[in-house]
Amino acid sequence: MTDATQTSDRLRQLIPILGFNLAYLLAAIVGSVASGNSEFILYIVIMLILGSVVWFADRRVGFSPLVLWGLSGWGLIHMAGGLIAVRDSWPINGEHRVLYSLWLIPDLLKYDHVVHAFGFGVTTLVCWEGLCAILTAQKTVGDPSMPVPTLGMLTLCGAASMGFGGLNEVIEFAITLTLPETNIGGYINTGWDLVSNLVGVIVACLLIAWRHGESKQE
Repeated sequence: MTDATQTSDRLRQLIPILGFNLAYLLAAIVGSVASGNSEFILYIVIMLILGSVVWFADRRVGFSPLVLWGLSGWGLIHMAGGLIAVRDSWPINGEHRVLYSLWLIPDLLKYDHVVHAFGFGVTTLVCWEGLCAILTAQKTVGDPSMPVPTLGMLTLCGAASMGFGGLNEVIEFAITLTLPETNIGGYINTGWDLVSNLVGVIVACLLIAWRHGESKQE
């Protein structure tokens, strides 16, 4: 199969994912402008930049559908979290009645926690597939075996994902210094964000190990 054919096949695989992302980003842009939500207009710009980074990384790594749809779903629930209002009777944390403030389990589990756990679980998968691509490229020709997800390699991927989570908190901190009013929250919120990230990382590492075990049995 020629490089041109491979590129064409890959583009056909990516079209549904690209269409899905463009659809919810367009809806988010309309919603942000209509509501005057300057915070999320900035988030949308960041999303477009991150989407470009994923696009270029995919050309080298060739991310799995699980990762690409996972990243797309993360973007959707992130946009929904800041733009979709919740009913006055529903319990929230803070003053902004949006999904991000919603208590799914009062005083225990917020929508925000679920988004963080899901998102940085997916980020762990991204780190794993990126690491696999690097190591596979360095293997000798004729050795098709994939890297084994040892405890050390999974720890490395999990630590990388937690690092990206820390970068996310730095970006949110910069936003609080730039915009007069946000729904980001304070120190306690940041702490729970990081705990949620860790939960997602652990689940993703277990998923990677399980998928490797299943592939060995096939």
